[in-house]
Amino acid sequence: MPSDPVESAPSESVGAPGACLSFRAMKTLVIVAFLAVILYNLGAGLYYMLVDDSSSKRTVNALTKRIALSVMLILGVVLASAMGWIDLHGVNPG
Repeated sequence: MPSDPVESAPSESVGAPGACLSFRAMKTLVIVAFLAVILYNLGAGLYYMLVDDSSSKRTVNALTKRIALSVMLILGVVLASAMGWIDLHGVNPG
C-alpha cells in the first residue's frame, strides 16, 4: 500500500495536467495574438503613411493603437508575473 495519497489516486483527479497545459497554451496564445495585432497596426501605419495624403489622421491613429497595445502587453506581463501566473527568466537561465 503506497504511503503517498497522490500515488494511490486515479490520474484524472491528481491535478488535471490537461488544465495546466491548456492554461500554458492560452497564455502563449494571448501574447502571440497581442504581438500579431501590434504588427498589423505597425504595417497599417506604414501603408497609410505611403498612400494617404498629408492631412489624413489614419497613420497617427494606427501608430497610437500600436503604442497602446504595446503598453497593455507590457503591463499585462508585469501583472501576470506579480500574480505568479508566469515565471520570468533570463536569456540563459542555467
